[in-house]
Amino acid sequence: MGLGGVEAFTRESSEQGGKAQAVGSRIGDLLLKQGVISSSDLRVATSRLREAGGALTTWIVKLCGVGEADLLTVLQEEYHLPVVDPAALDIAPEVIDVLPAVLANKYHVVPVSLSRTTLTLAMADPSNLVAINEVKFLTGFDVRAAIAGPGSIERAIERYYEHNVNYGDVLSELGNEEMEVINAEEELDLKQLEKATEEAPVVKLVNALLTDAIKKRASDIHIEPYEKVLRVRFRIDGVLYEIMQPPVKLKSAIISRIKVMASLDIAERRLPQDGRIKVKIGHGREMDLRVSTLPTLFGEKVVLRLLDKGGVQLDLKTLGFEPESLDKFEDAIRRPYGMILVTGPTGSGKTTTLYSALSELNKITTNISTAEDPVEYNLVGINQLQVHEDIGLNFASALRAFLRQDPDVIMVGEIRDFETAEIAVKSALTGHLVLSTVHTNDAPSTVNRMLNMGIEPFLIASSVNLIMAQRLARVVCPKCREPQELPASVMVDLGVSEDEAKPITSYHGAGCQNCGGTGFRGRTALYEVMTMTDALRELILSGASSAELKRQAMDEGMKTLRQSGVEKIVEGLTTVEEVMRVTMADT
Repeated sequence: MGLGGVEAFTRESSEQGGKAQAVGSRIGDLLLKQGVISSSDLRVATSRLREAGGALTTWIVKLCGVGEADLLTVLQEEYHLPVVDPAALDIAPEVIDVLPAVLANKYHVVPVSLSRTTLTLAMADPSNLVAINEVKFLTGFDVRAAIAGPGSIERAIERYYEHNVNYGDVLSELGNEEMEVINAEEELDLKQLEKATEEAPVVKLVNALLTDAIKKRASDIHIEPYEKVLRVRFRIDGVLYEIMQPPVKLKSAIISRIKVMASLDIAERRLPQDGRIKVKIGHGREMDLRVSTLPTLFGEKVVLRLLDKGGVQLDLKTLGFEPESLDKFEDAIRRPYGMILVTGPTGSGKTTTLYSALSELNKITTNISTAEDPVEYNLVGINQLQVHEDIGLNFASALRAFLRQDPDVIMVGEIRDFETAEIAVKSALTGHLVLSTVHTNDAPSTVNRMLNMGIEPFLIASSVNLIMAQRLARVVCPKCREPQELPASVMVDLGVSEDEAKPITSYHGAGCQNCGGTGFRGRTALYEVMTMTDALRELILSGASSAELKRQAMDEGMKTLRQSGVEKIVEGLTTVEEVMRVTMADT
């Protein structure tokens, strides 16, 4: 029976699924008899089972205060079956493919091995004969049961099955007529809109989008309305992928649901709005979602930036620095005063680099203050200030306040105007270490950007210790990477001199479940570190161009972004195409 047949079969039996499972399972009576649970506990767990499906033991653990270890002890003594931990096993994809996700979720079971005609099935409830018989019928294999804790089953299902949300099932619920009243071109009825945002299908779809984005490690969610299409895209490892196209008639309900979650004004559709959603993603981890709305021709576009508080790694040694570049950067942040500027486009990892630097400096003897817009991650031991332009609390006023707070280290989220730049420079010249970001294409052009803001050349030459540009390049997936031979001509195209160019063995990703078929998983940083030397200071004072500053810095040993990328290719971390995508050729 094909997958479509399996899903059809399970849907047809869903109305009687909960009841059948309760009847087919003897585990409730066993636990009741042994005094592990009370009769009222059993009623509560059975009721929840009939509502949501799964395994009875799952709800007993969740609702009745029974520990997994105690449950496994009882089950092993009763059934004399092996105990497995499917979440810790490396289960082959061909074994997982035997059992569709719809059945794994329905009965809380995971296939762990396949030997000829026998399928070993990890079960949270090994007494559920209905589950065993249905799996046997639908897969065609004999089934051998093994015992697993409900928590381990859930983690295994999330690991092996839930990397792709089935949006088809969610969208099938959205075809009801109640949603037809939502139309961006019609007069807005707030009461109808508020009701629509609470409709179960809309709530379920938005929750599915957020869950799927988190599991796919997306950094941003884009919800974009057009005349006849509503498009949803995820940015994963810096690249946008289209995920789905919900019915366009639902755009107001979906967008309003997100605005409600972010405590934004659903009646205001003419002005941009910014908000924040905080969600818990299990095991005590929290994630912040920054929400931004923008009025467009056919409705409001919404972008959600996902900030995983527990997932960020604030360690300079793991960011991607070459050893000599790391030495230069660490030397600069350990100086008692001066300015360090990190440059690059939005999403190039500047904030992570600065946070990692602050983590290195975060000692009991050091007073560190930051002005950010917004505060992306909370850092214990560091005084973080959220900028509020609407009440006059901008970067410049925050800097002035910091200088009255006896600071040692100051971080300014971004230098974007003369006032902020002037105060930052004066702070660096009066005994403070100042870290900040500037939006420029490379390190040398940052000097011209500061000059354009109105800062005098002698102030730049005196205050700046180091300027660093960075980009993020995708890393080849370690699970499916394959070697490939690169001729010397490719290295020449990347900027390596003909004398030094030679064939190399690099890697590319073939695409697998681990990387979602993209061939890449994760990103590494490319760095261009320009230390302010006496020669560079002389050039700044004489009004030299960015090209002259770059040539001098390269003569003194600076690796450019392109050269940093070439090193990552040689190391097998990334690909030629990826380096060419994120860096410019050196001129």
